[in-house]
Amino acid sequence: MSLGTQINYNQVMSLNLPLYGVFAAALTPLKPDFSPHLDALPVLLDFLAQRGCHGALLLGTTGEGPSLACPERQAIFQTAQVVRQSHPRFRLLAGTGTPSLEETITLTRTAFDTGMDGVVVLPPYYFRKVSDDGLFAWFSQVIRTAVPSGGALLGYHIPPVSGVPLSLDLLSRLKDAFPDQFAGIKDSSGEVEFGRLLGQRFGHDLIVFTGNDRLFTSALQSQAAGCITAMANLFSPDLRRVWDCFATGQPDASAQARLDAYRGVMERFPPAPPLLKALLHVMHHLPAWPVRPPLLPLSAEATSQAAAELSSVA
Repeated sequence: MSLGTQINYNQVMSLNLPLYGVFAAALTPLKPDFSPHLDALPVLLDFLAQRGCHGALLLGTTGEGPSLACPERQAIFQTAQVVRQSHPRFRLLAGTGTPSLEETITLTRTAFDTGMDGVVVLPPYYFRKVSDDGLFAWFSQVIRTAVPSGGALLGYHIPPVSGVPLSLDLLSRLKDAFPDQFAGIKDSSGEVEFGRLLGQRFGHDLIVFTGNDRLFTSALQSQAAGCITAMANLFSPDLRRVWDCFATGQPDASAQARLDAYRGVMERFPPAPPLLKALLHVMHHLPAWPVRPPLLPLSAEATSQAAAELSSVA
């Protein structure tokens, strides 16, 4: 599909939430010297919007956020706003969590100052055995000093990577203390049961985005607001179909099955950023953006193999 092709998607219910739907955990275009390719970012976001994404998360795990310095991240936040000119309803989230409380506050404040719709915040992942009391104090300081009234902060629950889980009790404390600013969670635990418990305990009072494509339908059944996934860079039309069909009361098992199969292929070629950048170039003719070390580019052989396997699924 060419970049100029516009897909007309049906409008679906918003669940009365400020943030909902299919979000891409967007890649970060880089130049050969590994600096951010700011001119390419609006092109990528336009591509995602045209293929059915309601929005994008910038500088998360897939976006190599922890590898970029604060000034680089701030420039990306600002540049991303260009997508609003052609897609005014496209939502933008910013990954702002770092092990440093002060850096996290600075990035979070900057994200809102530049017009981001919300932030997704990793816990301080260097210290892996902190208590819920310590995490509550850390998130409270970020919210009080950097999240404006009406701003949306979502915790980033990805214990396989961060080593710091966000417990249900911690989420409840934060929601009670900051009902207007602590909006929800990106759940990248990959655990069906955790997603079910989130829905059971909070319902739609907490915005939940699943980070696992395989669990999208299951998460929606547990009252999730949508998904934020790496695969949305490539397969957002199927994710959007799952979302639209579920919203109309007719879940699409075939689209979910394709997502399951796609993810099965992609998990054989980790990590995600070099794989996705290589496949976007091969499958959709976007530039062959590099990844920043310690990540390395995917070999041509592996790229061809992955593309062939994904094509056979489609």
